[in-house]
Amino acid sequence: MINQGDRLPAVELEGADGPFRLADHQGPLVLYFYPKDDTAGCTREAQDFSALLPEFAALGVELLGVSKDSAAKHGKFAVKYDLTVPLATDAEGVAMEAFGVWVEKQLYGRRYMGVDRSTFLFAADGTLFRAWRKVRVPGHAEAVLAAAKAMLAA
Repeated sequence: MINQGDRLPAVELEGADGPFRLADHQGPLVLYFYPKDDTAGCTREAQDFSALLPEFAALGVELLGVSKDSAAKHGKFAVKYDLTVPLATDAEGVAMEAFGVWVEKQLYGRRYMGVDRSTFLFAADGTLFRAWRKVRVPGHAEAVLAAAKAMLAA
């Protein structure tokens, strides 16, 4: 699990433009993990981050949403909801394990492994500034934007 002050781990995601090595990233980054494309909460979260993408970009902060869904599914998801936030695939769950978001969950007494909706804000030097775990979607993207502004003002 990654904690405040830790550096971006040396894991690779599959982005729309090819491989994305987290440890090689330059500049502030918001990385959010979500369970599945085209579900109510995940759609709302992606729409909220898409709506605020110009404000994040004006601050020089990049956004990246991550799930286990394939690049093809991400593409359909983005087109269906007119999403602008970049999405990446972690099919093997390597990044999810590194961030501690692949967890045991329980629903109606059934236990299963799944993604704990989480967001991570990294400073320009690649260190974790803030983490949100067990995210509730309403108002979350706005809270992350406020934290990014505070981080850059410090």
